[in-house]
Amino acid sequence: MTELAKWESFYAVVGSAAGALIGLQFVAMALIADRPVNRAKEAGAAFATPTIVHFCAALLLSALLLFPWQTITVVACLWGSLGLLGVVYSLIVIRRMRKQPVYRPVFEDWLFHAILPWAAYTALALSALASVSHALESLFGVAAAVLLLLFIGIHNAWDAVTYHVFTKQGDTSAGS
Repeated sequence: MTELAKWESFYAVVGSAAGALIGLQFVAMALIADRPVNRAKEAGAAFATPTIVHFCAALLLSALLLFPWQTITVVACLWGSLGLLGVVYSLIVIRRMRKQPVYRPVFEDWLFHAILPWAAYTALALSALASVSHALESLFGVAAAVLLLLFIGIHNAWDAVTYHVFTKQGDTSAGS
C-alpha cells in the first residue's frame, strides 16, 4: 500500500527510539530498586508501569505500520483496537493515580499521565474510523499519536528518575 510505504523511515526511527527507551527505563528502575519507598507498588502502577505501556504501544504501532499491508483496513482495525484498549487503560491509570497514597499528583502529573495519554489513544481510535474515507489523513493522526506517546514516555521516565534521585537525596541528608 503506497500510503504506508511513505511512512517507513518515520516508523523505523520512532520504533527504534521506543525500543531503546524501554531498555533505558529498565536500567533506571534497576538503579533505584535498592531505594524502597513505603507503598511504592501502588505508585509504580500509577506512574511507572504506564510509561512502559506507552513506549510499548509506540513500538508496537511502529512495527505494525512497517508490515507490507495490502490495504489499510486490517492495520486500521489493529491500531483502532490498540487505541480503544489505551483509552480504557488511561481510565485505569487515572483511578490508580487517585488511589495511591505515596504521592499527591500535581497538574503536570495529570497532564502527562492521564490527559495526554488519553488524547493519544483517542486519536488512534478516531484515526482508525477515519481511515475508511480519509486514509492519508488518518495516517497523520496515527503518526501524531505515536509521537505523543513517545514524548509522554520520555517526559514521564525523566520525571520519575529525577523524583527518585532528588527525593532520596533529601531523605538521606535529613537522616544524617
